[in-house]
Amino acid sequence: MFDSLLIANRGEIACRIIRTARRMGLATIAVHSEADRDALHVRMADRAIAIGGAAASDSYLRLDRIMAAAKASGAGAIHPGYGFLSERPELARACEENGIAFVGPNARAIAAMGAKIEAKRLAEEAGVPCIPGYSGEDQSTGNLARAAREIGLPVMVKASAGGGGKGMRAVHDEADLTAAIDAARTEAERAFGDGRLLIEKLVRNPRHVEVQLIGDRHGTLLHLFERDCSVQRNHQKLIEEAPAPGLRPETRERLFEAALRLGRAIGYDSAGTVEFVMDAVTQEVHFLEMNTRLQVEHTVTEEITGLDLVELQLRAAAGEKLALTQDDITCNGHAIQARLTAEDASAGFRPDTGKVLLWSPPAELRCDAGIEPGAEIGAAYDSMIAKLIAYGPDRDAARRKLLSGLDRLEVAGLATTRLFLRDALASPDFASGKVTTDFIARNWPGGWRVPEADGLALAAAALASRPRAAATPWQSLSGFRLLAQAGCPARVTYVDAAAPDSRVVLEARGPGCWQTIGTDGETQEIAAQWTGPDRVRITRDGVAESFAAAHHDGRMWLCGPGTEIACAVLPLGDLGQDRAAGDGASPERIAAPMPGLVVEIRVAAGDTVAKGDTLVVMESMKLLMELKAAADGTVAEIAASERDTVEAGRLLVRLEPAEG
Repeated sequence: MFDSLLIANRGEIACRIIRTARRMGLATIAVHSEADRDALHVRMADRAIAIGGAAASDSYLRLDRIMAAAKASGAGAIHPGYGFLSERPELARACEENGIAFVGPNARAIAAMGAKIEAKRLAEEAGVPCIPGYSGEDQSTGNLARAAREIGLPVMVKASAGGGGKGMRAVHDEADLTAAIDAARTEAERAFGDGRLLIEKLVRNPRHVEVQLIGDRHGTLLHLFERDCSVQRNHQKLIEEAPAPGLRPETRERLFEAALRLGRAIGYDSAGTVEFVMDAVTQEVHFLEMNTRLQVEHTVTEEITGLDLVELQLRAAAGEKLALTQDDITCNGHAIQARLTAEDASAGFRPDTGKVLLWSPPAELRCDAGIEPGAEIGAAYDSMIAKLIAYGPDRDAARRKLLSGLDRLEVAGLATTRLFLRDALASPDFASGKVTTDFIARNWPGGWRVPEADGLALAAAALASRPRAAATPWQSLSGFRLLAQAGCPARVTYVDAAAPDSRVVLEARGPGCWQTIGTDGETQEIAAQWTGPDRVRITRDGVAESFAAAHHDGRMWLCGPGTEIACAVLPLGDLGQDRAAGDGASPERIAAPMPGLVVEIRVAAGDTVAKGDTLVVMESMKLLMELKAAADGTVAEIAASERDTVEAGRLLVRLEPAEG
């Protein structure tokens, strides 16, 4: 066994690998970008080495810098985690050439599964069932469209390289076929440098199931049962569980046999996952791809088997023989994982950025996280911030435990998917185990919306009662005053600075007690008391609730069971001061709808454009977005550059509208 490990990754997976390595007595070395210099994984490791700028292309994707860090630190092994360089055979080869153990499969296996076209061919040769489709050499748009028509719509257009939903388009209408092929190719070229595509028949009623494999360098290859990952958006997994619910015994055996057959065909010798799409009705399974790395959802397999997959990876990389047989591995109970992301699920899962003001996961859940209070979440990396995992003796027990844990999770400072995940777990479809990959569209056809809450009134009450240092000696007095404490007015109008038409009046009824009058004239009795520096107890019409609370940069954050409030609440007199002159939303402004990367600017100052013309192409959440002109006009200003990483709302292009 080597004595030191460099983790070529960041965030929660780096922290999770460090925990196992430390338990095994290995020294740990973190690498980090400029943006991550104060990150949790950097402080957890025994040593940390800076490798470049904030952009992944300047740091975590720089093979030369990672290898230089490994040599400088004397690392005995490199663990790539997932994402970044984890499925690049070049990293495995570089480790071999430099006498450093690579914690992953051999380079030949990575290369064999690295492109979907070649992987599908190898799977077919190994006798693994595959989806009917086209993966030939003629990659012209016309030929791909002809192949799609011959296969029969609906079809899935898929990038041969990479994963994570990039370069994928479902096509149901022939009129959309050419545009879908061109868009998928462009996205694939930008993401992977490989624009090759394959066309596959779209499976109706699809479930996404996968088999976990573990192998060693002595010819042992075992399965660790299966997982279901059908709750997805944009082909990215949100909730995963093991074992998969409702599978017939013969279906499980087919899955295990197919996964092992493919793994043996490529000489697989580490942890990896073979993914399948399955018809929910017939349970017919087809090969999708193989991920030659640790998976984000490996945690649920660990919970039902009692095994540490990172430890097994490390031992295999050190040349040890697995001390297991297939009969030694048993499946006990059920585990469900929810991926918590920094996204606004009520706005189409738009990524969010900001400082984590509060972070307190419930003790009864396993939490793999890379954040803590004070952490900055930027736009440079994936939006996942933590994984929350519940284990129970059966599926419903695990589901209820995770549901309860999400209610008690306290997080504030930026939008997260906490309440969406809770609603997904509570839905009848999920509770019954009848989930397919169109789960979100079927349950929320108009998009999920955050539960209604009287946010302004609650935020105003919390702000009005918040302990604060006295500005004058008179405000520190505890002397007599009718209706309100000394130094405080008896009637104050509060406004949401982000929506100035929303107002609430607080009329004092006693210390910390008010009658509120909303914009619609409705009234309620409300009282608020801070019971700690980050906790407030609010009573409305006799019903008391406790909230985790934070006030930062003029915004009040309240987090409680079923409630999340982020309100820019201000006393009305402060509104004008807070609303500094700035750019409001208008047809003249082409602004970033979410944090992301400016990929292409298609116009220059002085150009004449028509309504609907694409002006800017952005990349966010692994997808490309075209930002179009809302009106005819002339380009007056280009306010960003290609390759800029921008925040939501950042002005990119300003137009001078045409007359009329």
